[in-house]
Amino acid sequence: MSVLSDQISATVSSNGSEMIALRRELHQIPEPGLHLPETNARLRREFEALGMEITDAQEVSGFTAVLRGGAGASLPIEKRPIVLLRADMDALPVTEETGLSWASTNGAMHGCGHDMHMAGLVGAARALHAVRKELKGDVVFFLQPGEEGWNGAQHLIDEGLLESAGRLPDHAYGLHVWSAQYPSGTIVSKPGALMASSDTINVRVHGTGGHGSAPHKALDPVPVAAEMVTQSHVVVTREFDIFDPVVVTCGSVVAGSTANVIPDHATAKFTLRAFDPETRNRLIDTLVRLFEGVAAAHGTTCEIEVKKLYPVTTNHDDETGFLSEVTEEVFPGRWSELTDPVGASEDFSKVLERIPGTFAFVAAVDPDKDPETAAFNHSPFATYDDSVLVDCSRLLAELAARRLSA
Repeated sequence: MSVLSDQISATVSSNGSEMIALRRELHQIPEPGLHLPETNARLRREFEALGMEITDAQEVSGFTAVLRGGAGASLPIEKRPIVLLRADMDALPVTEETGLSWASTNGAMHGCGHDMHMAGLVGAARALHAVRKELKGDVVFFLQPGEEGWNGAQHLIDEGLLESAGRLPDHAYGLHVWSAQYPSGTIVSKPGALMASSDTINVRVHGTGGHGSAPHKALDPVPVAAEMVTQSHVVVTREFDIFDPVVVTCGSVVAGSTANVIPDHATAKFTLRAFDPETRNRLIDTLVRLFEGVAAAHGTTCEIEVKKLYPVTTNHDDETGFLSEVTEEVFPGRWSELTDPVGASEDFSKVLERIPGTFAFVAAVDPDKDPETAAFNHSPFATYDDSVLVDCSRLLAELAARRLSA
């Protein structure tokens, strides 16, 4: 390995215990959504201490911190390479049940490992700061709120924070830890579609309420909503190619308050997943047509609200090849290329729509647990192995340093 890699490795290792302490501190102050005052302030202090150029988001929590490389100081911004490294800061509205001595007690939880992402990024920042004089370009550390369905990345993009270093970066990298499924320490990804798009459709069926004993004198919205659910499953198998898959799940059906009263309305909420942008749009159009048709067939009406959330997370081929090469060199034998994408979604997709880059999964399964049976991300019982933090820091730092020292 190069001298630069050796320096990064040494800095990351020497900061390991501090990053674990930071991760556990952040774990105890989880904040869901777009406004994360404690988390934002705590992380901001880390980057202030490194003397970075900080740009704060105005409408939500979040900021960018820019590290200027010394070796390219004389170059105009157009010729200075720029790399973006990202971490998400928000937690889940889940009550933690891990039993850890440092578990959250405020009713929220870092059940998806974002505390690992934050601490890992701080570790990478310290490592890159230590070698900043050798870097020919700049690093943008992008810390966002609201990844868990709040469109957090888009808020920072709309405020112009992607251009904090003076222009749009040339490369963008991010990672996500997993509490299960893969052997601990494994680093996985794939070129092309890595994660699904995510959208929601909320349907409100309007009928006419009445007595449960006389449905013929009412216009019952409940069977209409029920048919929408079952027919949404049918349309997936009849109108979409099995080799271009989509997922439609109804996670909420609400109607009425008691057994013998037909309600005036019923609501159903659906989540939609796809792995191709055109298929994503066609799925939305198909379901809207279906729901309107079902409602009309029963003589009812419906209101349909479509929320387009996250596009397909699409890794750029060259960047994923670069990720593979770096991982194999730094962590021999730990790289694995996925055959298929996963159905979860990720708003780093918004960054990858604008900047060439790639996203990776890092297995952080506790060593005393079986990856096949360990509690998965978002579970109130999900735990993550602290020792993987140094790997997260080193991987991000190596990706940036190699792009900026070539």
